[in-house]
Amino acid sequence: MGGSTDEGDLVLTAADGNRFRAYAARAAAPSGAGVVVIPDPRGVHPFYKDLVRRFAQAGLDAVVVDYLDRTAGMSERPDGFDLRAAIGKTTPDAIAADVAAGIAYLRSPDGGGVESVFTVGFCFGGAQSWRQSATQPGLKGAIGFYGLPSRVRDVIPHMKAPLLLLLAGNDQATTPEDFVQFDRELTQAGVPHQKVVYEGAPHSFFDRTFEEHKAASDDAWRQMLAFIKEHTRQTTRA
Repeated sequence: MGGSTDEGDLVLTAADGNRFRAYAARAAAPSGAGVVVIPDPRGVHPFYKDLVRRFAQAGLDAVVVDYLDRTAGMSERPDGFDLRAAIGKTTPDAIAADVAAGIAYLRSPDGGGVESVFTVGFCFGGAQSWRQSATQPGLKGAIGFYGLPSRVRDVIPHMKAPLLLLLAGNDQATTPEDFVQFDRELTQAGVPHQKVVYEGAPHSFFDRTFEEHKAASDDAWRQMLAFIKEHTRQTTRA
């Protein structure tokens, strides 16, 4: 839509001193909104760099943060990298600190001076994105693809930013019933949220098999942009 500029690799530093890799792109025609991408354990993978550039082309300054650098080191992850072991070494507080550094970058002049910041996460990062609703001051929305509700339930009472749940109808990592229960729990807690279920789509349909599930991926992209536009507009009106 608007192209992108000033894109490239970064090293960011969290408030606790942790240094980690990131990749950012500035929108050539900024909308005032920006996105911190919380990836699956592949980190700053070419797919996520492409996604950051795509957000920038849509008018959104964006950055992807590699929260696994904290425990796995700042190096490329080879084929066969033990993702489960790496996830097991993370903590929600540490991830939140790294996400906060990404938010601070977007709000800085170098990142675009973004006013309305959103998070977007995938798989393990999807649940971590939803968690940011409870931990990041001033966050305007948290979007998650196929996250596990079990990783989020403890912070539901503290959630403030609205959520967008983009769910795979044929997700092998969790059940439709669990997402229905999650939806019910959010409603009971008064957490603003939207749920979209892509029937027949598998886990990771957007980030690994998008060519095979183009209709679902295209709609999920539209849902994200609409959600961001709506909640950015609410900020402007306020």
